[in-house]
Amino acid sequence: MLLSDADRELFYETLSRHAAAGHIDITELERRVAIVAEAETREAAADAMAGLPPLDPGPAPDRRPRWGRGHGEVDKPGPDWQPTNERFRDPRTRRVLRVWVDPAGDRHYVAE
Repeated sequence: MLLSDADRELFYETLSRHAAAGHIDITELERRVAIVAEAETREAAADAMAGLPPLDPGPAPDRRPRWGRGHGEVDKPGPDWQPTNERFRDPRTRRVLRVWVDPAGDRHYVAE
C-alpha cells in the first residue's frame, strides 16, 4: 500500500519516540529516518522499525498533516516550555530540531 504523508509522519514520530527512549542514537535515527523518507510503500517504511522493541503506550500521535516548514517547527520556544534531550533531523529541510514540551504536554519543534 502506498505511503501517505500522514503515515510517514507517524513513522517519524515513532522513530523519534524510540530515540527519546534511548533505543537508538542520533546516527541510527538519521539512518532509519532516511529509509522512511525514501520509502514509497508502508511495507518499505516498516523496514525502518526492524529490531526495535515495543514502546510503552503513551498518548496517541497527532496524525493531522503539518504544513509550513515541516514537523510543526516554530521559531523559538515558549517561555514556559521545557527542553527534552530528543533531537532529530527533519528529512525535508535537513535541519536538526530539538523537541520542547509545554505545560499541557504538547510537543513543539525548534531548530537548533
